[in-house]
Amino acid sequence: MLRVRWLGRVRYQDALALQHGLHRRGRGDHLLLVEHPHVYTTGVRARPEHLLREPASVGAELARADRGGDVTYHGPGQLVGYPVLDWPTGPSSVPGYVHALEQVVIDALARLGLPGCGRLEGYPGVWVAADGPSPRKICAIGVRVARGRTMHGFALNVHPDLSMFGHIVPCGIADKAVTSLRAEGVAATLAEAVDAVVAEVGALLRRRGEAVVDVERQDETPAATADPPTPTPTPPPTITTTASAMDVPAPAAVAGRPAGRALERRLAAAGVDAGSAVALGERKPSWMRVQARMGSEYLSLRSTMRSLQLTTVCEEAGCPNIYECWADGTATFMINGERCTRACGFCLVDTRRPEPLDPGEPERVADAVARMGLAHAVVTAVARDDLPDGGAGAFAATIAAIRDRRPATAVEVLIPDCKGDPGALRTVFDARPDVLNHNLETVLRLQRAARPSAAYARSLAVLARAKAAGLTTKSGVICGMGEREDELLGALEDLAAVGVDIVTIGQYLRPTAAHLPVARWWTPAELEDVAGAARSMGFVHVEASPLARSSYHARRAAAAGRERAGAASA
Repeated sequence: MLRVRWLGRVRYQDALALQHGLHRRGRGDHLLLVEHPHVYTTGVRARPEHLLREPASVGAELARADRGGDVTYHGPGQLVGYPVLDWPTGPSSVPGYVHALEQVVIDALARLGLPGCGRLEGYPGVWVAADGPSPRKICAIGVRVARGRTMHGFALNVHPDLSMFGHIVPCGIADKAVTSLRAEGVAATLAEAVDAVVAEVGALLRRRGEAVVDVERQDETPAATADPPTPTPTPPPTITTTASAMDVPAPAAVAGRPAGRALERRLAAAGVDAGSAVALGERKPSWMRVQARMGSEYLSLRSTMRSLQLTTVCEEAGCPNIYECWADGTATFMINGERCTRACGFCLVDTRRPEPLDPGEPERVADAVARMGLAHAVVTAVARDDLPDGGAGAFAATIAAIRDRRPATAVEVLIPDCKGDPGALRTVFDARPDVLNHNLETVLRLQRAARPSAAYARSLAVLARAKAAGLTTKSGVICGMGEREDELLGALEDLAAVGVDIVTIGQYLRPTAAHLPVARWWTPAELEDVAGAARSMGFVHVEASPLARSSYHARRAAAAGRERAGAASA
């Protein structure tokens, strides 16, 4: 059983964190297929003198890898495969694994129109004209096998800028050339290379009596997949304000929501027919209608929020559970202002240019938590890609302020991805929230349509990093934006595979005509079936119903997590 994911363009450090999460959890076999922004990676035996130029001077990052080998290059136009598999240990296990990877690539190259590639004695990888006087390396292999499980893999040159290899001694080999499919006269695309690799992996598994299952792909859009006419280095992702799942600038990250046609194009690219969606004015099913109950508890909490000049996501996002939760004396505080630098297709939060942070906000949140006597406080935020740390410092300050005012209160945070920046994420992790929530939101195919400034792999990497930091982790998925049931279950499997403890699954409600349409209504019975499947995947707590949202019954979910953790340590 192998889960194959074509994730599009993924920053190297996010792919590495995701691999570590899958490796650590040990749940199932995975093949991650990605394309990286420009990056040079150094293995454990890399020699500094083999890095001939400062990476930043050619628009590349530098990253250390925990694999064998020397320095190598990854970048646009190169298909990188990371198999995370259970693999038998023994004296010949690693050479046997490398041989199997090489054969998959050799067969894939023949399928793409470049037959005759092979191995070169003493040099791992796949070579063109391996038996001739001028062998040329077309695919690098670098692996790690630890505790009977693999990491890292292969890098196949489809159409990268080969001049980027001139700034290093590739794999420590100074006297042999590097080539690509394009340089060898084969005009293949990355998508075609993905198809060829998946086909050959499937053939290999069938020969072993196994099967490839759950093959999912990033949706393809012209802007994301078109080959640049002249490949040129790009600045490292850390200095971009906002990047999509393929690191393509979002069309309306701060200026407002995308025009209707732009949204329709994104949906069409993801295979969603907006014309068959639920009409905006159509009457909702009975299970989606909520009765407004503005009792004394609700009015008192609203008065507290107003007096302290605080914002809640309950109001800003139009949550249907606001009356139930506020009547119960619980709320989700939204910090870092009320204007978001992203324009997700499902979210009602304001997307105008954000204002400066309010340094007094953490103390006011703590004051509200103390006044309300909360046992469990939830803190979320808008995305602030305009800030160097993505707003992470304000999360840490708010956690500290609540703990100072009311130490017994459990603190749950629902964080943005902070662009995957390890330092920013570490700031939040080091504050030790009781629950770290980051939402995946939707299935892989719909990521670019629903959240063009985020990324599926990056979100999984955030959760994997949080789990590695020893935190209780939580995520959520919205249904009804055009996903299939098998895709939904696949997304839940991916969350389980990186060790997420708590998951919420709820029905999407379209806020306005400018947002994504509702593709279908999931019934309570259907969502209960999904919840049953999710429980079998090993989640500590599953909250699934049409009206479930990220913070719905958050205290109950956190208590279940603490109970499970206590049982595990007993």
